[in-house]
Amino acid sequence: MKKRWYGSALLILMCAMLVFTSACSNNNGGNSADGGTKAPAASGNNENPDREEITIDVFSMLANYAGEQPGWFAKLVKDKFNIKLNIIASNLAGGQQKIATMMASGDLGDLVVFGTNGRDYQDAIKAGLLLDFTKDDLLNKYGQGLLANAPEAIEANKKQFGGGTAVYGVGFDVGTGEGPSEGATMNYGPNLRWDLYQQLGSPEIKTLNDYLPLLKKMQELEPKSENGRPTYGISLWSDWDGSYMTLAKVIAQFHGYNEGDGLNPAGMILTHQNKDEWQGVLDEDGYYLQGLKFYYDANQMGLLDPDSLTQKFSDVSNKIKDGQVLFSHFPWVDNVYNTPERTAEGKGFALVPFADEKVTSYGQSPYGGNRVWAIGADAKDPERIMEFLSWLYSPEGVMEANYGPKGLAWDIDGSGKPFVTEYGWKALPANAEPVPAEYGGGTFKDGTNQINNTTLKLTNINPDTGETYDYNLWPSTLNHNPDPVTKSWREATGVMTAKDYFVKNNMIEVSKPFFTTETPVTVPAQLQQKIDGIGKIIKEYSWKMVFAKNDAEFNKLQEEMITKSKGLGYDEAVAYEVGNAEKMVFPFR
Repeated sequence: MKKRWYGSALLILMCAMLVFTSACSNNNGGNSADGGTKAPAASGNNENPDREEITIDVFSMLANYAGEQPGWFAKLVKDKFNIKLNIIASNLAGGQQKIATMMASGDLGDLVVFGTNGRDYQDAIKAGLLLDFTKDDLLNKYGQGLLANAPEAIEANKKQFGGGTAVYGVGFDVGTGEGPSEGATMNYGPNLRWDLYQQLGSPEIKTLNDYLPLLKKMQELEPKSENGRPTYGISLWSDWDGSYMTLAKVIAQFHGYNEGDGLNPAGMILTHQNKDEWQGVLDEDGYYLQGLKFYYDANQMGLLDPDSLTQKFSDVSNKIKDGQVLFSHFPWVDNVYNTPERTAEGKGFALVPFADEKVTSYGQSPYGGNRVWAIGADAKDPERIMEFLSWLYSPEGVMEANYGPKGLAWDIDGSGKPFVTEYGWKALPANAEPVPAEYGGGTFKDGTNQINNTTLKLTNINPDTGETYDYNLWPSTLNHNPDPVTKSWREATGVMTAKDYFVKNNMIEVSKPFFTTETPVTVPAQLQQKIDGIGKIIKEYSWKMVFAKNDAEFNKLQEEMITKSKGLGYDEAVAYEVGNAEKMVFPFR
């Protein structure tokens, strides 16, 4: 059976997307909610009042919050399992050193979330730091949600990491069916200020470079933001950079390519989503260098934010919120600008694709992605932790862990179909709307699930409702009082959602799932050292190229970047990654 297993090459982006919609404050939410739309009363108390309360340590390598889980999600878990969650976040303190320290201590906590199934996860298994789900028949007795909803992901983990007998974890984003796995929008744009685009006559955009003269005209239409700050066609940030400039790599994702091969660590190659084709990031006709040239041209035209090198994503998000930016790489960022007040005035971002676009879609994978849920070998009360994890993989758990308890932000109508409540329109996806005390208090944003990992793909069909888990795709949501921007965009495109547009016009490259018993490679230390050095050169020179004074300097810097990278072993690194892909991935597509 030749299937493809998606290993989530978009780890950085997806982390950032979850950070963006999750609470990052340490406010424990002691405020009761008297203001705002009154939510219905909570139902039920502790479902297991006879069980002793326990606090479990959740070591999440993806979390952006540390401390006791607050708010409505805390109350849900307390009521159902009499569990309190103490979240340990290496992202916030220590990074890889924190992970190494916990590994050396021999205790990774009770519930563990790995950012990848690579070296850390595999080392933890070898060191005996993770619990085998099959021990004492734990999975069969307490993991029915996992067995019912992620059976192939469990079996994949067993074959890949457990020698065919043990299960040391389960992958995230378990999907079913075929086609794009995204919701109403894709992971990538480009999106533009729709109101300004219409004012300019909605010109056709054939290639990526056609955005630049259009953005210049948009900038001339609106040279200042609402707060009087200068507007820019494009604003970049550097804090997502790894072995190269991440936002130059995004240009490849506008064309159906992605970093790495979908299984092994990504470094120096870009691979097509469903063809046995690859590019080195420094290929002179490749999309990465095209991305650098695109940003260089934007800067030459006065369209690029001069703060791009030194600012972080949060800074750009604030600029988008203020109206300083006219081009969006990622549709999920648009909501910071598309407030109800603005869209009511007809102002907002919307999809404006280019004719040559073939946007990347990660597809559905029953085997799950490479972010792993696991249980510590010395976990306290592993039975209850397995029950909790199993609930997270159940229809009820997916709905409530993402959108709050039934009856608060969402509910079910008389025909069994889901809908967003009046309160939910103000609270979702993660807004600072006060939460009634009976649901946990604080704000909806502060109460969101802070573990920062997913279980089932939200675009899966919920068997309890016949609709997707993703509330953005419910008919009741799509038909709910669309704002003027949405109405105008639908009239112009003839479809309901951005994903519909890409599918209808065959402008999407969907990754198909595959499975291999091979484990992701661990890059040899000497080669990894070379890759790290090459990455520093590529990042340094990429930013210099973007801000080069003229074409001559741009070309000189590009030549130096390639020469220095090759001198450090770039060709060896590319050959290694291509060899892995040809042996471990391409044969199973």
